[in-house]
Amino acid sequence: MARWPRRRWLIAALSGLAVAALVALPTAVIPNPVFGRSVDVTWWSYPVVIVTGILGGLLFATYVRDPGDTGPEPEAELDQASKLGMAGTLVTFFAVGCPVCNKLVLLALGATGAVTWFAPVQPFLALASIVLMMLALRIRLRNDRVCRVPA
Repeated sequence: MARWPRRRWLIAALSGLAVAALVALPTAVIPNPVFGRSVDVTWWSYPVVIVTGILGGLLFATYVRDPGDTGPEPEAELDQASKLGMAGTLVTFFAVGCPVCNKLVLLALGATGAVTWFAPVQPFLALASIVLMMLALRIRLRNDRVCRVPA
């Protein structure tokens, strides 16, 4: 990452802000007039959204090619990192969201079950989401500077 050009860092910053906003606005971690919450935002939701934004931005920036890079990307690694990154972002959405406002949780557990069973699991979901995104970033960075063999 130390060799990244300014363009890639700019994309990392902008996409990181976009990822954080896409998680924080619908879950009402950032109060807004469109979405609301029945249960107050937990203190740990803010750092989770920030870390998700940082990791998401860095991960997104790894998909930006340098101007001189023309080689193909390894498909298996690309798919695995992409799936891990998307899964991590989705899990973050469930982790910081209101447990009672989540329709899937509400259907599965009911309002009481959402507060009693799902809310205590949310910090572990947050940790899992960060781990998934870190794994995706590690895969992408590991393959960032490899010598490609011409076909």
